[in-house]
Amino acid sequence: MEPQVIHDPDSTALEDLCQQLSGMANSLDAPGAWPSRQLQLCARYGVFSWFVPTEFDGQQWSESDITRGYLSLSAACLTTTFVITQLTGASRRIAASSNPSLMRSVLPLLARGDQFATVGISHLTTSRRHLAKPVLRAEPTTGGFVLDGFSPWVTGATHAAHIVTGATMDDGRQVLVLVETAADGVVVEPPARLVGLSASHTGQVTLNRVLIPVDHVLDGPIENVMQQGAGARTGGLQTSTLAVGLATAAVDYMQREAERRSDLSPPADQLKSDLQTLREELLAAAAGQDQCDAGEIRRRANSLVLRSTQAALASAKGAGYLAGHPAGRWCCEALFFLVWSCPQPVMNANLCELAGISI
Repeated sequence: MEPQVIHDPDSTALEDLCQQLSGMANSLDAPGAWPSRQLQLCARYGVFSWFVPTEFDGQQWSESDITRGYLSLSAACLTTTFVITQLTGASRRIAASSNPSLMRSVLPLLARGDQFATVGISHLTTSRRHLAKPVLRAEPTTGGFVLDGFSPWVTGATHAAHIVTGATMDDGRQVLVLVETAADGVVVEPPARLVGLSASHTGQVTLNRVLIPVDHVLDGPIENVMQQGAGARTGGLQTSTLAVGLATAAVDYMQREAERRSDLSPPADQLKSDLQTLREELLAAAAGQDQCDAGEIRRRANSLVLRSTQAALASAKGAGYLAGHPAGRWCCEALFFLVWSCPQPVMNANLCELAGISI
């Protein structure tokens, strides 16, 4: 029987989906694993349509509803949810672009799950920006641009039909483009082995003088192309949301353990209180309440996900350190938030906390 499409974050269908994703999460620790079954399930439940405008077969959920949806998904399976965020990033960049032709041709396919798209933009936001020479360069040519170089961190490129990426011209201006992975000169390198989330198949994509026709340009040439349009989200609340979702899984585990071991009640209750407070502030920020600072939410989300996952491991004792136990996987996954789209002030604050320095 075909599952019910999820139309809001309170849907029982979302609970059904998350239960299935949670049951399959451990399978993604296997070498070479990719969440193909999980993504197929999400497509059948209509998850990919949450992020696409209604005129392109999407549901165009509000930021608050998307945040709540992500909280549920990431508590069930962080790897699958992380992969979805990269599809979301591509969908939103296309929807916010100045290219209506690509919107019409690509977005309905992404909303239905008929195609997968991803993003390769870290070299324009947080990764490799300290280098004097851009790692991915754009050269104007007749009818478009030639891209040469590489994008260091691209998730699921071997499974993607499209990659949204950006490149820098000699004059400093940047272009945002849609790259067809089947195009001549596109080389998807083998995925990197990561401490956690290796099943996301994240790695380098090399572009050897790849011709990008003008009808595949999303934005630019312009300075700081990543700051343009409604799709300009690099990290921010989305990353914090996934951290809070993972912390939710760990805190729920602690609460279940505390029901049969009273000595765990004080730490479990404190973590639950911290989680509830942070979740409320996250949802308020997603609703656009100005008093909520995204950087402070990210700092606290990083702190909570590290503390809660390690507490879950400690409460699981030796069993938690065995391969296949979720607590060990959660600890490895929590480390990801120290490096994924982590602004320098947040990193500095987390380092001070780890070093026991008051700030």
